Amino acid sequence: MRDTPIDDMIAFALEELTSGSDKRRRALVRKMCMKWPGEPALAVVFALTSAAATAEDTIRQETAASGIGPFAYRLAALLAADVYAIESMGHSPARARDLLHFWRRVDGYFLDL
Repeated sequence: MRDTPIDDMIAFALEELTSGSDKRRRALVRKMCMKWPGEPALAVVFALTSAAATAEDTIRQETAASGIGPFAYRLAALLAADVYAIESMGHSPARARDLLHFWRRVDGYFLDL
């Protein structure tokens, strides 16, 4: 069976979230947008949310102790707000590359982490 981009994105997010590295976790959203620039921006939100849910469901004790779930859900919420801002400016549907551009021009939060 062939993995789809969303499957690859979820796997990548899960790997980064459970890596034990704060640096990798903080860079996760930026890396995903750079790795899959042509994918819909909401796919990045979905992948991040799915990875958080998977981590909470399968490795509950580790994620509770490390705060992976709440951290990933917070990133997804912030990311969704950026997608909404981009699409409100008339650029719909937003792509991952649009997020990179938006962050360079408006809000460098995901670039500065």
